[in-house]
Amino acid sequence: MLKFGMSDKLTAAVLRDYTATLLPVSLTLCVNQIRRTILVDAEVKKKFDSYPDHVRNRLLDIRGLILEVAEADEVGEITEALKWGEPSYAAKKGSPIRIDWKPKNPEIFSIYFNCNTTLIETFREIYSESFQFVGNREMVFPLSEDIPISELKACISMSLRYHNIKHLPLLGA
Repeated sequence: MLKFGMSDKLTAAVLRDYTATLLPVSLTLCVNQIRRTILVDAEVKKKFDSYPDHVRNRLLDIRGLILEVAEADEVGEITEALKWGEPSYAAKKGSPIRIDWKPKNPEIFSIYFNCNTTLIETFREIYSESFQFVGNREMVFPLSEDIPISELKACISMSLRYHNIKHLPLLGA
């Protein structure tokens, strides 16, 4: 399990690059002249290493986007771990976000949200033109297409803040 303290102002780019370059050991970063030790989760790194290069790059971009939104929204510590064999990102007051690619559907990757929330229902209502949805937990992205970044950032933000906004119509969007 990997935990990031967003108050440390670690840039998403620095955090995104760790999986491509590090061994599964602890890493000391010097960011904004503050030394922080991050324990690199061997299982998450192994999962990212298992993806084909073009898929790994897309998923690392999504990972970086999640961390960027978490920092911008000041949601606090983000926990990175494998859940159901997929990289998962969670904030204390949020709902977890998982990302994955499966060889049986090689042209797509998915972002998963908790099916016991109103997240996908809300995303469908607001962003039906921007995203493809499967059931009440999955957003599907063709690897060959661009991602609507501002819309995805809004969805990620709602998920990371879910328990603070779940009472609002359309989650405050």
